[in-house]
Amino acid sequence: QVQLAESGGGSVQAGGSLRLSCAASGYIYNSNHCMVWFRQAPGKEREGVVSIDTDGSSSYAQSVKDRFTISLDDAKSTVHLQMDSLKPDDTAMYYCAVKKSSNCYFRTSPTEYTYWGQGTQVTVSS
Repeated sequence: QVQLAESGGGSVQAGGSLRLSCAASGYIYNSNHCMVWFRQAPGKEREGVVSIDTDGSSSYAQSVKDRFTISLDDAKSTVHLQMDSLKPDDTAMYYCAVKKSSNCYFRTSPTEYTYWGQGTQVTVSS
């Protein structure tokens, strides 16, 4: 049974940093898998903001580019999202999701993803 567990959310002031992690149990993030961090703010649709594939190739939404950095640990079982220079607009519930596909891009439909974490809240105050 594949399970994903996010951690690292919290509340910070604008300009601050947070580091989210998505740990996979019962699963090794091996070849041809894609992981995307989605976020969903109240009243808004869930949107993908950053992706990474097994080879380490990543893509970022313009809204987070140069502020967020995604990485995959050496064991390929945990994905990290370093979020710097946070803005109030980054406030949302953040979810990691995984699909088995070599087609990996941040702009993607949530319906394509098989496995989801429970989400972690990020709140940025001005």
